[in-house]
Amino acid sequence: MAETIAERIARVLSARIVSGELAPGTALRQDWIAEDFEASHVPVREAFQRLKAQGLAVAEPRRGMRVAPLDPTSMMEIVEIRARLEPLALKVATPLMNAPAFERIERALVAGEAARTMADWERANQSFHRELAAPCRMPRLLAMIDDLQLASARIIFAVHRSAGWQPGSNYAHRQIFNAVKRRDAVRAVALLESHIRMLERPAGAEAAITVLPDT
Repeated sequence: MAETIAERIARVLSARIVSGELAPGTALRQDWIAEDFEASHVPVREAFQRLKAQGLAVAEPRRGMRVAPLDPTSMMEIVEIRARLEPLALKVATPLMNAPAFERIERALVAGEAARTMADWERANQSFHRELAAPCRMPRLLAMIDDLQLASARIIFAVHRSAGWQPGSNYAHRQIFNAVKRRDAVRAVALLESHIRMLERPAGAEAAITVLPDT
């Protein structure tokens, strides 16, 4: 299905927000954006609604649409919701995994290990988490998880803009995948939840390596 104008606007703006190009609190002026994308105001308003649903934009009285804040409270909220929904999807997905699903997860792992830029690593990271959840076959849940992963990516980029980023280990991802391959849903879910909650720590997502022993 071809991408609509509203979807394209939302996709481009979300990428700018996640990367930090559009900082928290930045005004999203409908007329400027319509001109930038050579579009009418209707698809821009639709794109704004999509950004609001993703938690990337907020409508403020008398101030209009703005990039959503990225403060400790909002960050913890994102992590808390994601730490509950994504493990639920994995619990359902684990017994439904098949060989093609394993191959897709492995490709995402390899891409993450080969990444040499923050943007490449985050694309691989999102792909890994998306492929873990996909076999659950619960489209509404998967749509919510996709939005939360975007919000989480924004946290990761914010952390590494100040702390710097270096290629790191996919150890936590490998642990989760090993448990999934053994059909050990209980352990896979525990590892995934621990991994997600590491985002709450000041060291940021790249430090998100669980200390649970692999068995």
